Amino acid sequence: MVYLVSQLTKFYGEKNVLDIPRLVIEPGNIYALLGTNGAGKTTLLNILGFLESPTSGSIHYRSQSVRNIESELQRLRKEVILVDQHPILFTTTVYKNLEFGLRIRGIGKNKRARIIDEMLDLVGMQHFAKARAQHLSGGETQRVAIARSLALEPRVFLCDEPTASVDVENQNIIINIIKQINENKKITVLFTTHDRLLAAGLAHHTLVLDHGRLVASVYENVFSGVLGQDSSGNLCCAIHDKISLQIPQKNLNTGRRVRVVIDPEKIDLMDFDDRARELNSIRGRVIRVMAENSKVRLVVDAGINIALLISQKKYEQIRPLFLFLP
Repeated sequence: MVYLVSQLTKFYGEKNVLDIPRLVIEPGNIYALLGTNGAGKTTLLNILGFLESPTSGSIHYRSQSVRNIESELQRLRKEVILVDQHPILFTTTVYKNLEFGLRIRGIGKNKRARIIDEMLDLVGMQHFAKARAQHLSGGETQRVAIARSLALEPRVFLCDEPTASVDVENQNIIINIIKQINENKKITVLFTTHDRLLAAGLAHHTLVLDHGRLVASVYENVFSGVLGQDSSGNLCCAIHDKISLQIPQKNLNTGRRVRVVIDPEKIDLMDFDDRARELNSIRGRVIRVMAENSKVRLVVDAGINIALLISQKKYEQIRPLFLFLP
């Protein structure tokens, strides 16, 4: 394994920002770290990158215990590279930005040139070698920062929100870069994100942090609703102008505002037939489909976006025309 984390905590003053009893990161995989702002994602990334030390607990990296000794940490930082969400480049050319770390490590000039050419080609920035780094766009800066890190041939690549601050074109490029380095160079990747769909489409494994703790899953399909009654007097919850769901609870005050959470795996697909008039059926338009491990994740526009997770067999059997929320 790459990492084995045990009983890890991190405090800033009296505030406990991480409390992780156990975490295992296996080699050659892509891990997505999900969580809201303040969940502890960046702190955990910094600790795994040996840039911060935990308050307590132990970290084993490649089966060796990590000690808080600067000379050892410096050695480990040569194998584990972290790219920040807003990377800072040197105020020189793109080429010299990539060359700096290689020169520090004593790599000869000819080999440096070969590595830099390869990395710039990988990130699609080969024509920017002589460009001044301070004149690049946000997406171009992120790609150069990734190339600069990959030039150092890390075993582990850590990215903090790699696609959060860039345009769609650069997002797709960065996603493809992460896939390539994992598949072709067998680099273990751990990236943070708020985007559940990005995590599902890119990562082999998804980790979720909630107030510093790893939890089983992240809530999706969370809506605001208002309790009321339908024409038959049944208790229902309106979550959209055109969506009203009957709910089984009794003795709740109508007119009350509530939060509604619908499990993506509890939503079924229905064929275009009379069942569409059954209880809690919703018609929608599929706007996104992606594989997620052995299942298929869909996002449906039904006036609000609703995510559902079904088996591949189920997806092959039926067209996504209607949703049924049991």
